Amino acid sequence: MSRTATRYGVGIGALALAAVLVGDAGMALAQVKKSDSVVKVDAKADKPDANGKQIITITLDIDKPWHIYANPVENEDLANVQTVVKIASKNKLEDVKVAYPSGKLQNDAGVKYKTYEGKITIKAEVKRARGDNSSLEVSIKLQACNDKTCLFPAMIKKELP
Repeated sequence: MSRTATRYGVGIGALALAAVLVGDAGMALAQVKKSDSVVKVDAKADKPDANGKQIITITLDIDKPWHIYANPVENEDLANVQTVVKIASKNKLEDVKVAYPSGKLQNDAGVKYKTYEGKITIKAEVKRARGDNSSLEVSIKLQACNDKTCLFPAMIKKELP
């Protein structure tokens, strides 16, 4: 076999291998799970009172055996993955206060942190301008893990009337 034919064969083989690897990477990316695949979110808003105060109730239902990181997570190294709720409106909100429930303390080989498991409720109080009845956007940033792996973080958004 000539050198050119050998190089051509090696080149074709390399291209075929690259195609298989790229195809496998594409399949792997298609199978990546985000945290919102194991955490369901429901959000409800009470009617604003005469002063514009409104209560938002956010319920997170976390599939077993998964957990998400509490807020506060009480571990500086995990602060960027703790659960965070933000509430916005077309009109500027005068005040937003989010009351996170206490998390469950974990001790993983001496590393301590707090998590949420199962069904949890987060309450928020917003203060709107008088007469503002525009919709609210509730955004929940979270990351789900179990004792073996963590899923990619998710930003779950809900629009409330």
